[in-house]
Amino acid sequence: MRPATLLPAALVAVAAAAAFPITLSAGKDDAEPRLASPAAAPERSTDWPRADRAPARRPAIRWRRSVAHGSPTAGRLVRGVRLPSRGVGFVTWDPNLHRSPDRASRRWGTDRLVRLLLEIARKYRRAHPGARPLLIGDLSRQHGGDFGRRFGYVWHASHQNGLDADIYYPRQDRSRRAPRTAADIDRRLSQDLVDRFVRAGATKGFVGPGTGLSGPPDVVQVIPQHDDHIHIRIAP
Repeated sequence: MRPATLLPAALVAVAAAAAFPITLSAGKDDAEPRLASPAAAPERSTDWPRADRAPARRPAIRWRRSVAHGSPTAGRLVRGVRLPSRGVGFVTWDPNLHRSPDRASRRWGTDRLVRLLLEIARKYRRAHPGARPLLIGDLSRQHGGDFGRRFGYVWHASHQNGLDADIYYPRQDRSRRAPRTAADIDRRLSQDLVDRFVRAGATKGFVGPGTGLSGPPDVVQVIPQHDDHIHIRIAP
């Protein structure tokens, strides 16, 4: 790019906007970024809600009986339930914008999935009162369907019918952001988290090859790109 002093003011503004393609203004919770490179949204620490002091009241949720159609890689969600941006024992994390909370448009699942996440978060908090709250990432879009490249990096091949969720492993340094690599994670707490989802009936739990995490081989499977989070899936 040429030095800004050699460009007309209008072109400088256009160039600056292009350099940060997924920056959103405050309050645009449902806005979706278009395709962007990982470098477009540098990781930054954010001020989490003080979930160490969990909210006294449970967040309002519009409960309804959901239906997951099709498969996690080719499906849709009917009467989905939106996970709150935070609650007892958890906050949400946007993997594209690298901040909390995750946008509302990315937090939809079946009623069974949302209930499971709330239950795991509460029990994890009771078992580890000194730990940071769980960091929950993407579920599905409101009506399910495509959650791929046009929604920005990180994109999903699955997460299409409200049965999938990403939960970031606890960090050993207790910082308030998602881990970047397996070297960042607290393996003891991460294994405990995996075990809790297995006991709760998750049908799949995808973990990264660098994590050293394990479980029943028909449920816990090691696949690339999961060194920072466990991808859990439940039955319809």
